[in-house]
Amino acid sequence: MALFSITRYAAEEEEEEEAGAEAQERARVLLERLREQARARQLRRQREERPRGAGGEPAAGGEAPSPGSEGRGRPRGERRAAAERAAGGSAEPGGGEEEEEEEEEEDEEDGGAAPTEEHGAGGDSEEDVKQQEDKRNLKNKSKRKKRDEETKGAERKKARSEGAEGNQSTKEELPLAASGEEATPPPSSLVVLGDYDRKPVQKVQPFLPQWLAQPKLLQKRIKENLIPVGDVPGIHPKLLKKLQMNGIESFFPVQAEVIPAILQSASNGYLMGQGGYRPKDICVSAPTGSGKTLSFVIPIIQVLLDRVVCQVRALVVLPTKELAQQVSKVFNIYTDGTGLKVVLITGQKSFAKEQEMLVQKKVTGYCSLADIIVATPGRLADHISKTPGFNLTQLRFLIIDEADRMIDDMHQNWLNQVVKAAFQVENDSGSNTLFQRTKPGPVTAASCCYPQIPLQKLLFSATLTQDPEKLQQLGLFQPRLFTSVYSEKKPLIDGTETEQDTEEKYTLPEGLSQCYVPCDLNSKPLLLLHFMLTMKFTRVLCFTNSREASHRLFLLVQAFGGITVAEFSSRLPPNERQRTMKEFEQGKIQLLISTDATARGIDIKGVNCVINYDAPQFIRAYIHRVGRTARAGKAGLAFSMVLRIQERRFLRMLKDAGIPDIKKHLVKGKSLKPLVQQYEEALSKLEKTVKGEQAQKRA
Repeated sequence: MALFSITRYAAEEEEEEEAGAEAQERARVLLERLREQARARQLRRQREERPRGAGGEPAAGGEAPSPGSEGRGRPRGERRAAAERAAGGSAEPGGGEEEEEEEEEEDEEDGGAAPTEEHGAGGDSEEDVKQQEDKRNLKNKSKRKKRDEETKGAERKKARSEGAEGNQSTKEELPLAASGEEATPPPSSLVVLGDYDRKPVQKVQPFLPQWLAQPKLLQKRIKENLIPVGDVPGIHPKLLKKLQMNGIESFFPVQAEVIPAILQSASNGYLMGQGGYRPKDICVSAPTGSGKTLSFVIPIIQVLLDRVVCQVRALVVLPTKELAQQVSKVFNIYTDGTGLKVVLITGQKSFAKEQEMLVQKKVTGYCSLADIIVATPGRLADHISKTPGFNLTQLRFLIIDEADRMIDDMHQNWLNQVVKAAFQVENDSGSNTLFQRTKPGPVTAASCCYPQIPLQKLLFSATLTQDPEKLQQLGLFQPRLFTSVYSEKKPLIDGTETEQDTEEKYTLPEGLSQCYVPCDLNSKPLLLLHFMLTMKFTRVLCFTNSREASHRLFLLVQAFGGITVAEFSSRLPPNERQRTMKEFEQGKIQLLISTDATARGIDIKGVNCVINYDAPQFIRAYIHRVGRTARAGKAGLAFSMVLRIQERRFLRMLKDAGIPDIKKHLVKGKSLKPLVQQYEEALSKLEKTVKGEQAQKRA
């Protein structure tokens, strides 16, 4: 609520007083004129009565009073009131008593009582009466002037003192500015009280749980921090041999930290946690291509090497079929010869075929055929609810890859279904409660009386959220965070270190070079052709924002000619997508146009350049797109075509994410002119092709 103070200045009061004094003076002048007119009328009446009084008979009992003597014989207060009524009430109120006293004093000076008709007949002439009246008027005027001057002076002094006190109180009420300067009052008479100076808004720091605020930091630079495989403790000799056979002699920083942490949590075997306690969940946030997949494949296989009965012990959930196929392939490489069975359920095979791969019905009941399951969430939820004998009560590891996307897209509430199936009591267990699990709750003496198979969750992502509200959906238990997202300290000249001002939220591959090309909508296809034909780019992965845009761009480049191009999107069948990916990795395809289906986690070998034909709308989409190149410490290039209307928002998005300055790459119009004629011909071919496809759909 704003407070206001009305400040009256001394200058304004003086003006008001002068105006009032002038009005009073005018009223007095008017009053004097009226009095003079009344006296003149009185003298006329006296002249008229004198001849009558001299020649007529006197009234009985005394002289008859004349009209003039009757008026002069009234009290002076009544005469003054009559004069004021005649003047219209313009005389100043409250001044009647003072004037009556002054007039009485004047009468006493002139000779006492008021003149009577007898006194007038005693011989006073008309000139004597006029002289007496004139003297009286002069004295009255001089006294009034003196009195007016005295009252004006007193009022001005009083007004000045009141104005000074008002200004002083106003100054005391108004707060002084922070700079110490005196606040000058505004020209208006309104002053806002309680105003404040503008201060810089302090950024509110989020309050994070301890595991998010104090994570285990991973080295960002892969090449400079490679660790030999033999230096990482606890890895089984069989797996060391497998690693060497696949050409892996050193671990990346994320692998060297996460593998021992998972092995330590299962040091007493998969049936119970370390020391009999429930193991902590693990979250990993590291850039694309940093080796996150191998960091959970190796320890899970090692923990399950000693298993006797085939049961589902590990479940890996991924957002896309292609990524699930890739992870399944890595598991198959390292489980070869160990007896562990890996099953992939993504919907690429029929539901009945997948059921045959998961369970087998025998005389004694159903038995599991899988130790490790790699699945997409929708297909997994279908098998939990519809496949008889599918059992997760022995599940030890739940791995959620691309965790941020899995949190955002909870298909069919799959996570709650998995947890419910994992803690479901088996009907045929009877009274044997050994190694049976109950849903985790508070740790009490009763809950620690018998061992229980723990369920440990492992989360991996390049853009793992730090929003505790979202992470709460996963029900993590005392989680540990391994991250490479932090601000590095830069050395100064004097040897001290300082942190970067920009707060990093995401980390990009070390060898990635980023550029953006400001352009118009019509010049985007020409720019893509310029990169492929003039700059001789090879093995380029181009991203669009929709399947329709991907298909049209593929048809346009194909009609232009001179470039081996293919498209990769969900509109193609799985077999064709696999064949296209294999040809691209072999170098048979120069340009692969894709939607974000290939942006999540897929390790495409040999991608030299990524081109964002359509600028990504969200920072996480940008991180995963450009992460398809510069993998495993190699060099890579990323171009983003940005419309001029999008340029400001695009740069702000990268800046807010803590991504270093991106270079601006300008392409002159002269370099595009040689392509224009052939490009227009390709556009006409594209129009015919699109019309033909639309006609086929209608048919």
